[in-house]
Amino acid sequence: MTRFTVTSDGRFSAPDALCRAALGKGGVKPEAGKVEGDGATPLGIYVLRRVLYRTDRGAAPETTLPVRPIRPDDGWCDAPDDPAYNRPVRLPYPASCEEMTRADGLYDIVVVLSHNDDPPVPGRGSAIFLHCARPDYAPTEGCVALAKSDLEAVLKGAAPGDTLEIRR
Repeated sequence: MTRFTVTSDGRFSAPDALCRAALGKGGVKPEAGKVEGDGATPLGIYVLRRVLYRTDRGAAPETTLPVRPIRPDDGWCDAPDDPAYNRPVRLPYPASCEEMTRADGLYDIVVVLSHNDDPPVPGRGSAIFLHCARPDYAPTEGCVALAKSDLEAVLKGAAPGDTLEIRR
């Protein structure tokens, strides 16, 4: 099993590569201190659960992780008081949620991480993904982001059970 790592200074390490990463605008903080909406990236070790991708923006990434296309009505609930908190939902959804078909390309490829998912603790943070970075590597809302080409390269070497360690 592979452990990918990202450090708070934006260095992402894979077994045979090092690349740049964007992290949360709120910096990094211990997972136990993560709060919904704080913009922080939680420190810890997270399993790479599955990959979602936009079929209208490219082919499925090469990987042995489970892969599923993002549908136009896919969302991700970020309302701490909702039973679907930190879970995928169908749009329209009555509670607050993210649209997975973002126009900006950040979710062209999304790796769902195991942060706060078994079971989700209300308010401890939702939708912490590994996804595509903006061209200028602007900070995220708490996710880890890589250039699309780097993310595709990482996924080629990723397998079920692999993890991402977010550390200082």
